[in-house]
Amino acid sequence: MVPSGTLEINARVFEMRQNGEEIVNLSVGEPDFHTPSDAKMGGIRAIAENRLRYDKAPGLMELREAICRKLKNENGLSYTPDQIVVTNGAKQCITNACLALLNPGDEVLIPAPYWVSYPEIVKICGGTPVFVETRREHDYKLTGEDIASCATPRTRMVILCNPSNPLGTVHTREELEDIAKVCAAKDIYIMSDEVYERICFAEEFVSMASIPEARDLTILINGLSKSIPMTGWRIGYTATTAEIAKAMGALQGHITSHPSMVSQWAGVAALDHCADYTQMMVGEYRKRMKAAVQFLREELPEAPFIEPQGAFYLFIDISCVREKMEAMPEASGLYSKDFTMKLLNEKHVAVAPGSAFGMDGFIRIAYAADLETIMEGLRRIRDLIREMMKENR
Repeated sequence: MVPSGTLEINARVFEMRQNGEEIVNLSVGEPDFHTPSDAKMGGIRAIAENRLRYDKAPGLMELREAICRKLKNENGLSYTPDQIVVTNGAKQCITNACLALLNPGDEVLIPAPYWVSYPEIVKICGGTPVFVETRREHDYKLTGEDIASCATPRTRMVILCNPSNPLGTVHTREELEDIAKVCAAKDIYIMSDEVYERICFAEEFVSMASIPEARDLTILINGLSKSIPMTGWRIGYTATTAEIAKAMGALQGHITSHPSMVSQWAGVAALDHCADYTQMMVGEYRKRMKAAVQFLREELPEAPFIEPQGAFYLFIDISCVREKMEAMPEASGLYSKDFTMKLLNEKHVAVAPGSAFGMDGFIRIAYAADLETIMEGLRRIRDLIREMMKENR
């Protein structure tokens, strides 16, 4: 198992801050908003009323019912509580699904760039990650053709992150139908990680589970960390067939049982009462994204990117400094990693290296910070790149 590629950056940020240095941190994929009051009060009431005893492993019935209402009202999806499993964050969703569906050696197609934990979770569960090289002409989005060219008789599952971390891209209905057609023909499960689906700037968000051909093949992954936001509360959930849900619930019963009852009751309140808070938050992300995009296009055309349609990330191409980075005596062979450390040490800006996401030559910035912090970080990134390019001339 390979440690998270972002841990070295985070460890260095902690060390520098301990020494009194101020860091512009654009590396953290965590909303900078606080959990809304209604959600907090849901947890507080659970404590005050002593609703804290063991419950069913798949999760609190009231929360599973709230999730079903959310899926119906927002996504047009009809699920019943026995098809929902509530987990300790979306990472456990992914782990549960891999444990339930993979046999040793089964292959899982993972399009690059990918979220850092996908391949490691697959390996932990006995599967074999197979990385799919996506193409710039498709905005690095997975296609049915990509799946068809990489699938083998051992292919059991494909992972789709929509909206994408780290790209911020969003698949259209037609693109999802293309993927669903290939997967249905080859009987390949689709793990659709939709944890950012409420943070969407596109005209519409389409869930993979809404594509008829994909419905029974889809393991829908979602949670409350990004869209409510409730990161530390650790509430994720899956929506699947009842058969898969039963298997995942049984596994979870032996591993962690259910999530914290305080968090689950807070989740009920969050889903039922916090839609306006989410809309406010998404509006702020849109403003930040537009400002960052305008700055990069005007001030740093040497570093291209794909304009995000969702999530809160920009994935920026830094190949303009590749030659300089690879010529450094201390070059590691991963120049995006070397660049992020240089940026942190010299300009005190933390970003995530593209190598952590399976695509060296990029950096990921998170605009989950106030606008002043984002713009200051971008100015320092611009300054470092220009200094390095000037040295090359």
